[in-house]
Amino acid sequence: MVTVTSSAVFVVTWSSGFIIPAFATVDVSPLTLLVWRFVPLAATLLVLVHLTGAGEGIPAREVRVQSAIGVFAQFGYCLAVYAAVAAGVATGTVALIDAIQPLVVAVLVGPVLGLRVRGAQWIGLGIGAVGVLLVVRSQLGDTGAPPWAYAFPALAMVALIIGTLLQRRTTVRTGVLVTLTVHVSVTAVLLLVLAAVTGSLVPPASWPFRIAVALTAVFPTLAAYGLYWWLLRRIGITALQALLFLIAPTTSLAGSVLLGEPMTPVTVGGFALCAAGVALVLVGDARSRREDARAE
Repeated sequence: MVTVTSSAVFVVTWSSGFIIPAFATVDVSPLTLLVWRFVPLAATLLVLVHLTGAGEGIPAREVRVQSAIGVFAQFGYCLAVYAAVAAGVATGTVALIDAIQPLVVAVLVGPVLGLRVRGAQWIGLGIGAVGVLLVVRSQLGDTGAPPWAYAFPALAMVALIIGTLLQRRTTVRTGVLVTLTVHVSVTAVLLLVLAAVTGSLVPPASWPFRIAVALTAVFPTLAAYGLYWWLLRRIGITALQALLFLIAPTTSLAGSVLLGEPMTPVTVGGFALCAAGVALVLVGDARSRREDARAE
């Protein structure tokens, strides 16, 4: 029950990372919002780690490894997503390109991680991919974004894949609090430098901006990223990647309600296919775990 609830919260909070920037970057540079999303949060997490003693005894090598992962999984990913949304790419389309990630990871887990993906899981991933395409098909062409803007969500997908595979390959197993603190801190430092160079450091003195900063810090960062790394260890990489298929339809639903983005019967059919694909992957993953347990 804990895993199911955590998975649902993960999907909703990760989807919020596409929706909130669509509102918050209308009159503000996406880089400015990102800086003030991460800098105060990094300071808070560092204080929390110090007070709880969670970072005591952690070797410098583990901090370096987590820093490298954070460069890809948070800095690279978030910067590319915000750039895409700010350039006018529809939120559902950003989520669509991002949702291709499970198929790429499924192809790579064998040669890179030495893990097996069952036939049923491949079928589930394929069904989920079709569902994602149906969900956001109506949004393609309904945006004024220039063609080059579509490179941003692709870069976001690549960055998160690299970070995820690095995390799975490493023997480093720092706790979620320390992992998140290192990732957020590294991202904050890099964003500070980038914002200072580009003149995007000074935040507007408005309550809507402050509310957006608080929302992005709590939901897509603390909740979504914390659950991402926790679920990665709890249910494994294949099952976690299957959950990412639900991000696109969830984002599209929110985009329809909050932003007026298209919602058609085809979209509803896509929802059903996404759910079926995820269920098939999770069932196959559970079967693999039982077989592995019996083999031991």
